[in-house]
Amino acid sequence: MFKGLSAFALTPMDEHGIDMPALAQLVQRLVAAGVDSIGALGSTGSYAYLSRAERAQVAALAVEQAQGVPVVVGIGALRTRDVLALADDAQKAGASGLLLAPVSYQKLTDDEVYGLFQAVSRAVSVPIVVYDNPGTTRFEFSDALHGRIAQLPHIASIKIPGVPADAAEAQARVQRLRAVVPAHVSIGVSGDALGAKGLVAGCDAWYSVIGGLWPQTTLAITRAALSGQAEQALALSNRLAPLWAWFQQKGGSLRSVATAAELMGLVRSPCLPLPLHTLQGADREALAAMLKTLDLA
Repeated sequence: MFKGLSAFALTPMDEHGIDMPALAQLVQRLVAAGVDSIGALGSTGSYAYLSRAERAQVAALAVEQAQGVPVVVGIGALRTRDVLALADDAQKAGASGLLLAPVSYQKLTDDEVYGLFQAVSRAVSVPIVVYDNPGTTRFEFSDALHGRIAQLPHIASIKIPGVPADAAEAQARVQRLRAVVPAHVSIGVSGDALGAKGLVAGCDAWYSVIGGLWPQTTLAITRAALSGQAEQALALSNRLAPLWAWFQQKGGSLRSVATAAELMGLVRSPCLPLPLHTLQGADREALAAMLKTLDLA
C-alpha cells in the first residue's frame, strides 16, 4: 500500500457542504486507472477546512467507492485529542492507513511532535504515514526525529516534501533517511515536480496531487521509475515542465488542480472552501490553454 502511486483526491465543496457525487466520481476514476492507493483528506482534500463530521463523511465515501483499493485518510488537527478522534473515525470508516501531519498554530518542538505520533501510534490499529510538510505546518523534521518516530508501532511510511533536483544529491538525501529508519518503513516523495526524481533516487512511493486528477499520466511515470526505466520516467516528467513551472509561479498546486477539475467538468464551481478561490480571468484561460497542450489523462 505504501509503494507505487498514491493519488490524492480533491474534496469538492462549497459553503453549503461537500459535493459527495463529485467526490465519488473522482475516486471512481482513480480506481479505474489502477492506482496503488488513494489519499483522502490530504492537503489537496482541504482537510483543515472541514468539521469532524464532514471528514468522517469523506472518509466513509472514499472507502466505499474505492472498491478495495487502499485508502489513506488524513487525520491532522491542532490538538492531540482531536487527532485521536479523527483517527477513530477513519478506522471505523475502513481506512487502510492514516496520514498525520503535525498541524500547529504555536510552532511545535521535536519532543511535542514525537509525543503526538507516540500517542496516535498507541491508539490505532492501522498503519500511519508521517506527513512531512513544512510548507504548510512550518515544522521541519530532522532525519534524527524521523528515525525516532519510525521506531513507534504502526509507523509505515514517511512522506517527504521533495528531493534535491540534482540526481546525486537526491539519491544521497534518500539514503540518509533510509539509514535511520527501519526497512519496513517506506519513503514516499511528494511535490509533484520532483516525483520522478524522488522515485529514481530510491523512494518507494509517490504521494501525488496530480495523480488525483490525471492518474494515468502519473502512473506511467511511476511504473517507469520503479521498473528501472529512469530515463523514460524523467522524460515523461520533463514533458510536464510547463505545469511544474505553473505550480511554482502560483505558489502551489491546490488552486490550479481544483481549477482544472472545474474545467474538465468533474466538479462544480466553486469547489474550494472560502476564503480559497479557484483561478479566474486570465489565469484560468492560461491554465486551460496549457492543459490542452499537455494531453494529460
